[in-house]
Amino acid sequence: MPDIEERAVTPLYGEPFDSGFARAEAHQRAADLWAACAVYEELLVLAEPLEDSPDVRFLRAHLLSDLASVRLAATDVAAAEDAVERSRALLDDIATAPMGPRGRQLWLETLLKTLIARADLLRRAGRLDEALAALDEAALTLPEFADPEGLRTAELGLNRVHLLMERAEWGAAEEHASALLSTMPGAVVEAVPRLLTALGLICASTGRFEPAEDFFARAEDGLRALGDTGEVRALVAHRAYAAMRRGELGLAEELFAQASVFFERHHRFGDLAVCEQARAFLAGRRGDPARAGTLADASLARFERLGAAIAAADTRLLGAQHAYDRGDLAETRRLAEQARAVYQEREVYERCAQVDLVLARVLEDGLNRAGHGEHERQLLDTALALALPAALALEAARYGFATAHARSQWLELADEAMRLAFRIAVRRGDQGLLFELVEHRCAGASLALDRTASVRAEGASSVFPGAGAKAYGSGPVTLGGVAAGAAASAGLRVAPPPRVRMAPESGRVALQEYIGAAESRYRRRIVNEEEVPFWSTDDLPGRPVVQIRLADAGDLFMTWTWAGGARGFGTGQGPAAEVDRAVAALADALPGPGEGEEGMRRAFESGAFADPRREERLAHLLAEALWPPGLTDQIRQVSARAGRPLVRIQPSPRVAQVPWELLAVAEGVRLVDLADVVTTAPASLRRQAVRRADEPDAEGVVLVLDPRVPGFRADSPLGSVLGPPGSDPELLELVRRHADTAVPSVAAPEQALRRTDLDREWLGEALRGGARRLLYVGHVSGAPVEGGQSEDGALHLCCGADTRGLAEPVRTHRPLSARDLLLGTLPLRADGECGGRLWPAPRRVALIGCESGGDLRFAESFGLAAAMLHNGAELVTATRWVLPTSFAFHRLAGLPPAVRPLTEAVLAVDAAHEDGDPVGCLNRWQRGQLDRWRADGRIEHAPLLWAALTSLVV
Repeated sequence: MPDIEERAVTPLYGEPFDSGFARAEAHQRAADLWAACAVYEELLVLAEPLEDSPDVRFLRAHLLSDLASVRLAATDVAAAEDAVERSRALLDDIATAPMGPRGRQLWLETLLKTLIARADLLRRAGRLDEALAALDEAALTLPEFADPEGLRTAELGLNRVHLLMERAEWGAAEEHASALLSTMPGAVVEAVPRLLTALGLICASTGRFEPAEDFFARAEDGLRALGDTGEVRALVAHRAYAAMRRGELGLAEELFAQASVFFERHHRFGDLAVCEQARAFLAGRRGDPARAGTLADASLARFERLGAAIAAADTRLLGAQHAYDRGDLAETRRLAEQARAVYQEREVYERCAQVDLVLARVLEDGLNRAGHGEHERQLLDTALALALPAALALEAARYGFATAHARSQWLELADEAMRLAFRIAVRRGDQGLLFELVEHRCAGASLALDRTASVRAEGASSVFPGAGAKAYGSGPVTLGGVAAGAAASAGLRVAPPPRVRMAPESGRVALQEYIGAAESRYRRRIVNEEEVPFWSTDDLPGRPVVQIRLADAGDLFMTWTWAGGARGFGTGQGPAAEVDRAVAALADALPGPGEGEEGMRRAFESGAFADPRREERLAHLLAEALWPPGLTDQIRQVSARAGRPLVRIQPSPRVAQVPWELLAVAEGVRLVDLADVVTTAPASLRRQAVRRADEPDAEGVVLVLDPRVPGFRADSPLGSVLGPPGSDPELLELVRRHADTAVPSVAAPEQALRRTDLDREWLGEALRGGARRLLYVGHVSGAPVEGGQSEDGALHLCCGADTRGLAEPVRTHRPLSARDLLLGTLPLRADGECGGRLWPAPRRVALIGCESGGDLRFAESFGLAAAMLHNGAELVTATRWVLPTSFAFHRLAGLPPAVRPLTEAVLAVDAAHEDGDPVGCLNRWQRGQLDRWRADGRIEHAPLLWAALTSLVV
């Protein structure tokens, strides 16, 4: 083999040992692990007759340590354990022997390698706490070792990552691996591909397949550069796993078959057992139970021979799934319970939750097939006691991830568990439980500013937890330097939602029994310690109010509660197929984000909101799918007795763009005809948006009207939305009305439009100076829903690209994102301040731009509107979808230039924010627009513009 001859031999022990070490390493790079083992065994034999001395014992310890690593890579666990124990005994024996500085460093390095190998061995055997103890011992040893290239530091960190992965602590594992990768010295080239592979597996396991393949590709490049052909071949199995997780089962089968041939040829039987386990799953999916059983039995036998307890339990859980698929519920239960016993003993709590879900499905399936008469209630209670805590735990696992994108992808994987819990609750017929389920799901994640990484000096903190700290149970790793910057650019950190207090008299918290069971059973925090009332009625207006909340769990679930002189509550359920059909019809009527002029042209030419008859049909379709008729009856009754009610709606992400005001709740009657409508934000924002009681009332009205975006002409995508300054007399009159209180102060009204000095620093100074209102009319870039990061939504002010901020520049301009408004400069400076201090929001804020209120389309609502509420606003008027400008009406709908629908909307919002009842005022204008639309169907009265507006409150 050329590598053996070409690589330089490091002089250390003399011949034949130095060249023997080099030969063994070359065999490892060529994936010939058994040849490497043979070389080490040969060298051990040669060392045996040497005269006993500390140097000879150290030589043997070194050989045994390296042999243990190779045996472990070959999954010869028993032989690896023997080599580790013998190496450690020899090292301990000479620990106090005289040795020079270089000898001490060699002894420390070998001890570290032995401890790390022992930790790896224990991890593979499923003895995770013992593995962590070995890593902790290595961490205590590490400071004394010079580690000039950082290789042992990297190996120790990588093994912590693997341990976190084994416990399914995906968020902590990813954060740890990312921090390690970003702070790793350039000389540690050997560890980089292994870290990249780990990150690829983490992403594949949590539903992020594009970044997974990117990590695998980068790992392959690194391995090829190192000449490590064996690990290049092993990557095939990892790519097969990713293909299987994303549903490409044929490709997965092909790749696993290739990897199996390689692993069997090179006697890597542990890796072969993993492939057999996966191929058993694939055989079951393609309807070949005999082949599935054969492969699963082979995998189980190998894992048991190797002492890999957790992997063997995984195979049993897979066998339980196969038994369930063929209808053998008793075998399903037997295998699942065997697997759970192992997971419980080894504290692998996520898999415990997965087993409990399997057992709950078995009970549900039994009830669906036969029912159990008088025992049905008892079986439903048992199923619910298994399913709901497990679903809560799996859902809460997302809080360990550092980015909203990773959390949103994890939620997609965990959603089926919550659907099961809802199904059982529905079958149980417990309206109170359904109410609490919806309340808990609508509470929303809490922003964790105290977990935001900030810039600190390089080396100020370790890239892995200190010795004795269980990373999987002690919270996030503190990141330093480059890692902090990377974490800041990735997204927000969040914590579990608050406890939702259902009744002040009883002190009951929503789902309290199930939350307690989940936190005890799976050792995972489900809610934080703070409590919020499920609905604060202290500041209700003097009229009846109904609070509606909606939650997605396959079907759409609704709850409502009356207050303010009316009493009562209810629940509703919309079948998934009907809801999806209605939401799809709504999407067809709207201009999509990113579609530009073509999307707006389609909305004008064929969209339902541009034609009265099509719009009415859509309004009926939405009402039939989303609105319970009984609630309409209650609204009529309350209105007749106590006056026009206020409807507060917190939509689920699936229905967040629905214009509730337009729903045809009866023939010829829209919801806005019967009630005023306002959108509510999650309860988690309620406790954060607290204004000081002694804060003086301010008078300033901050006007940000069509600011000029650097580098973009007036007719470009980020150009003017209101037209040339001075060309719109109604806008000029608006500025005149605020002349005494407007910020900025201008000599002539046209100077308030298309300004070039309205950047983030100016805005912060204006808001900190005291303001009662903010009116923004300009460009807004909404975040893509599929990305999961609502905080990427951004305002386009006059900031240049060199402005410091958390959003990526767009040519010569840096947008002001919701992430900026929330985090401020915390991620950018060691003495940074949170966004609420830099940009405190006035009580009333209007953000008139494309999809500025799109926050609620995300599982985590931290977009622009939510950021303003978080920073102190009490009411934010924003938009549900992309808005047409007046120019779009002129160009695409043929309106004359003197008719300016967008200006009319701006004036209506401005008037509403000056009114004592801003929601009622805006709704009156919308009812007037609806009346004109129904009367004459003129395009300037189309709901395409005015129905996009909604006000959000907490």
